[in-house]
Amino acid sequence: MAEEPRSDCLFCKIVAGEVPAQVVRETETTLAFRDINPQAPTHVLVIPKVHHPDGAALAAAAPEIAADVLRETGEVAAQEKIAGSGYRVILNTGTGAGQTVFHAHAHVLGGRGLEWPPG
Repeated sequence: MAEEPRSDCLFCKIVAGEVPAQVVRETETTLAFRDINPQAPTHVLVIPKVHHPDGAALAAAAPEIAADVLRETGEVAAQEKIAGSGYRVILNTGTGAGQTVFHAHAHVLGGRGLEWPPG
């Protein structure tokens, strides 16, 4: 079951329209918008409209919405014209992995070479 929107969550505020974002796609269950600190020429965040603290919690509680998020990463890549050249999808979990907003979200990165291993 989804958590209620949190008043202290930036992404819940974006979903509610209380904080502006440059939205690139929206579905019934997801919202995709440009990252304000892009790490690649294309850097879009895809979030569920319901609050879950991270991707693992989302997948455990609402696997169908987790699938929607993942499906939308591919749609964003196609729309942004990076699907053919390659792109990376990242779901950071916890502060040690660089998660700074504790609302599940997938980063879609592309438009430049993305070396491995990352960071």
